[in-house]
Amino acid sequence: MPKDHTSIILDSIADGVFTVDLDWRITSFNRAAEQITGIGKEEAVGRHCWEVFRANICEKQCALRQTIETGKQILNQSIYIVASDGNRIPVSISTAILKDESGRIIGGVETFRDLSLVEELRKELTGRHTFFDIVSKSREMHRLFVILEQVAQSDSTVLLQGESGTGKELFARAIHSLSARSKGPLVIVNLGALPDTLVESELFGHKAGAFTDASTDRIGRIAAAEKGTLFLDEIGDLSTHLQVRLLRVLQEKTYEPLGSNKTVHANIRIVAATNKDLTELIKKGLFREDLYYRINVVTLTLPPLRERREDIPLLVNHFLERFNRLSGKEMAGVSQEVLSILMAYDFPGNVRELENIIEHATVLCQGGLIEGQHLPDYLQPTRLFKESGTQESVSSKRVKWADLEREFILQALRENNWNRQAAARELGIGRQTLWRRVKRLNIQLPKKDGRVARSKDSGVTD
Repeated sequence: MPKDHTSIILDSIADGVFTVDLDWRITSFNRAAEQITGIGKEEAVGRHCWEVFRANICEKQCALRQTIETGKQILNQSIYIVASDGNRIPVSISTAILKDESGRIIGGVETFRDLSLVEELRKELTGRHTFFDIVSKSREMHRLFVILEQVAQSDSTVLLQGESGTGKELFARAIHSLSARSKGPLVIVNLGALPDTLVESELFGHKAGAFTDASTDRIGRIAAAEKGTLFLDEIGDLSTHLQVRLLRVLQEKTYEPLGSNKTVHANIRIVAATNKDLTELIKKGLFREDLYYRINVVTLTLPPLRERREDIPLLVNHFLERFNRLSGKEMAGVSQEVLSILMAYDFPGNVRELENIIEHATVLCQGGLIEGQHLPDYLQPTRLFKESGTQESVSSKRVKWADLEREFILQALRENNWNRQAAARELGIGRQTLWRRVKRLNIQLPKKDGRVARSKDSGVTD
């Protein structure tokens, strides 16, 4: 085929196409490639491909180099390139070898498709389930988001309650970001991580000579948070002695640094968090009741991940995207087997544990789908949910995922008094989808279930 005919054909293709010789210099560059990259053909031809097609894989994982060296084509690999204006563009690339009439390799060809529109649609859909980096489509979490927006506008003290790993720090950051103090500092203190002997100095600061090794004045975290927000994580670990001093800060907005008799005014907002039951600590004499009522002006209780399982697939994708960016890998997702395992697991470590699981898997998986063998040992597929809903090791053999799915759906139905709509909501699927799976898995439903009639006349049930 004449060369000019080849150029006409290439220019009529919606995908970007460029070819390189064995010195990695661009030999052709079609019109779509110009439009996607913002670089003209005349400027591109003759230059090294990495100077024009600036991708996140160019340095270490060049797809075209792999194809030329191994002879294996790469199809639809998702990457990012940097256009001439500096913007990152998501593209899908495919590669192949170029040979002459005698079969000798003379270079390679790479096609790339602009995924910007797809990415924008994905972000739009994801955005509906994202609130200041808190990813959720749970009804309870969205109810908390609404309250959080209202609370943030005030200057009231907020208490965040929830198990470890439920995202209390993310909520504290959201409160600060939405508040009138957002231009001020957010200072985070994990009281559970500090020895009691250091907490007082950390919070209130000290003057030189206040104690051994205090050679200079030092401001505390309260002073550092001036005109901003002080987040006191694990407040249940604070000693009763320091609870008295903190109570004064909340009541009078004043304090004295260690070794000083000068009263300092504190212009701060306090957000506290705990994974402990403070009312139980009060009964045991470990937490002051007056301080409890001072920090308990507004309380938000964050549900554990096991109570919002519909968020697990969303969070898996969220963490995969993050670790893909950090590692330079291109994990396509998790297999159905892995998703079944994660959906059935109770996550005592909550969202933080799920994040660690996905990070572990991305280290072991070199690309493509994350499979069962990439999960931590304690999540290897050797466990099933029994009718009681507890996990028990049943065999060293791999389980059938239909059985796991069946037991998981049964558990959701039982926990919701056999109400299919409530169970479907918890599972994150539609009611009709749940019904089809119930029939496919031969799940026997009781004649009397948790549905409630909406109207005697209509005969419609929930």
